[in-house]
Amino acid sequence: MAINISAAGPRQGEAAKKEKASFSASDVVPQDSVSKRPKVALVLGGGGAKGAAEIGAIKVIEEAGVPIDCVVGTSIGAIVGGMYAVGVRYYEMADLFLTMNWFNTLSDRNDDLMDMPWKKKNGTFYLFGVPIYNEKDKTVGLLNGTNVVEKIDSILKVKGRTKFDQTLIPFKCVAADPMAMEEVILDEGKLSEAMRASMSIPGIYKPVKIDGRWLVDGGVLNNLPVDVARQMGADIVIAIDLQSSESDEADADDDSEPIFNQKGLLGIFDWLISQPQAKKRSANIADADIYIKPSLSLFDFSSFGNKNAKRMIEIGEEEARKHWDELTNLANAINALPNPDNSEGGAKYYPLKPIEE
Repeated sequence: MAINISAAGPRQGEAAKKEKASFSASDVVPQDSVSKRPKVALVLGGGGAKGAAEIGAIKVIEEAGVPIDCVVGTSIGAIVGGMYAVGVRYYEMADLFLTMNWFNTLSDRNDDLMDMPWKKKNGTFYLFGVPIYNEKDKTVGLLNGTNVVEKIDSILKVKGRTKFDQTLIPFKCVAADPMAMEEVILDEGKLSEAMRASMSIPGIYKPVKIDGRWLVDGGVLNNLPVDVARQMGADIVIAIDLQSSESDEADADDDSEPIFNQKGLLGIFDWLISQPQAKKRSANIADADIYIKPSLSLFDFSSFGNKNAKRMIEIGEEEARKHWDELTNLANAINALPNPDNSEGGAKYYPLKPIEE
């Protein structure tokens, strides 16, 4: 399916400001058939705690009335995207980010042992409830992500959709095979397992074994998988990028301080993932039709907590509203197309119900 989307001039990545896309009914009509409307994808990038900003942006996309036909996510984008694909609304995700005890969830902390300086239970040694050593697999400082999987599972089970083939919107997420240095697209089986694999930060979480391959955070190789959305047949891509830009990094760096002191462990990971996938990221940015990049230079992968989450949700919403005209023009153009399933015309297609506060 080929479509024509009018935008002034070629897009050359983040270094050059992306032009606003202009949509009309004639722009989005597929050239092969007027009976089909273009497929719209939502691409959610990785960024740890900064994923809260994606929730604010999704709110605006829903309000604009843009129908989403497929979702692709990496790392925290896989978590947010997977939940959205099964029908978790933006306000439900916001409540989760604002109320969840992130430290306990991400650290696999055992609440029953949190007051004990040192405890051995079932072959695992705990320091104030945080597992630090397991006699069976001999791992030190690597978290299983058990609490994360359980939390995700509990959310998905409420919606009655725990597998890829049960989602309301087609969904894929990106992980990486560090041994082969290959990105791996996950689109079948258990959602929580795939989402957990996509956010397996190297050195923090244990890799997840899927189909005989040990997988880590997909952000290592593809942190903004616009190309995956294109492979799914997307004609129009809305991408939300959480990664720090080069200018953000330059503003934050201080040569007088060691890099670890400047960024911390997760900040270093944020910086490292931009290196091997920088060329692909630039190409993916250029290939996005609507590119939303919240200004999150004051936050990093580890900026969890109610206050931070609230502000990042607000920033995501504020940035998405700067694209309001693009989003509403796209929605209006799509809804102006003839719909063979509706004799009155208008492609009134929404995978999820309109927002009901």
